Amino acid sequence: MTEQTSTPLPAYEHTPLTPSEERTWAMLSHLSVLVNLFTGFVGPIVALVIYLVFRDRSRYVAYHSLQSFLNQLIWWVCGGTIIGLTWAASLTLSVVLIGLCLLPFACVFSFMPLISVVQGMIGAVKTSQGQDYSYWWVGEWVRGTLTGE
Repeated sequence: MTEQTSTPLPAYEHTPLTPSEERTWAMLSHLSVLVNLFTGFVGPIVALVIYLVFRDRSRYVAYHSLQSFLNQLIWWVCGGTIIGLTWAASLTLSVVLIGLCLLPFACVFSFMPLISVVQGMIGAVKTSQGQDYSYWWVGEWVRGTLTGE
């Protein structure tokens, strides 16, 4: 009887990503905003999963996926809450005609999540080309959080 010796395989989770893989996963984290168009809320979860899976393997992917997660959380969750409250106030107050004045605001606020879609598409294109992309209100905060500054 012969003994088989097995050598342990290297830990996959500690293998760094290639530059091509980094660009692909960063692009996918930005494109996760498109999932919201079909589900309404799953996009931030996709970006968060990408962050949790790749945060130890690539700082580039961690930075872009965390940015995408926070940006979507702000625009889709907070924006959705604002939209809902605006429409509720508008419809409630329409009984006394004040709400009719608020209808244009409710309509404008309804387009807030589309800003996130546009930003995600721009981020996806830039990261697929190997460029850095920063969301204007969470980018520097995320960078400081990940670098410890």
